[in-house]
Amino acid sequence: MRRFPVDLQRRLGTRLRVSLCRPRSGDGPLPGTGREEGSAVVEFTFLALLLMVPLVYFIVTVGQLQGGAFAVVGAADQAAKVFVAQEDAGRARAAEEQAAVLTLADYGHPPERATIDISCDRADCMSAGATVTVTVNLTVPLPMVPFGDSLRLDAGRLNASASQIVGRFR
Repeated sequence: MRRFPVDLQRRLGTRLRVSLCRPRSGDGPLPGTGREEGSAVVEFTFLALLLMVPLVYFIVTVGQLQGGAFAVVGAADQAAKVFVAQEDAGRARAAEEQAAVLTLADYGHPPERATIDISCDRADCMSAGATVTVTVNLTVPLPMVPFGDSLRLDAGRLNASASQIVGRFR
């Protein structure tokens, strides 16, 4: 029990006794002093899961989109280069499609999610000086979606174009 200075005790008299250290034995626990040992760990774990799981999923999704962006740029560039290196238009179209599919597969994207378009500035795409433009479109799915292809949830649709000029000398 804490003692006040003597002059304060005399002024107040003996009717006031204040205990600042502990409650009286008959009193219940003070509000807010319940046992909360370990609750900080539970709260931290709950909040970490609540906040970190969406953050990690967002980072994985952005990584998928970035990988898809690299894939379409590489596929368009390689397809355009392969197209202008061929001798005839039939073999050029087959070679550019194969190059684009192979490049997309290197980045882990299946060819059925991509479309490849070729355009030329002239009627004859294989004539010297013709500009060939290859456009690759890719649909990137949301990562870790358990529904498969029955429910199409896409993270985004990416496209890239690359142009090459058919050389005069091959």
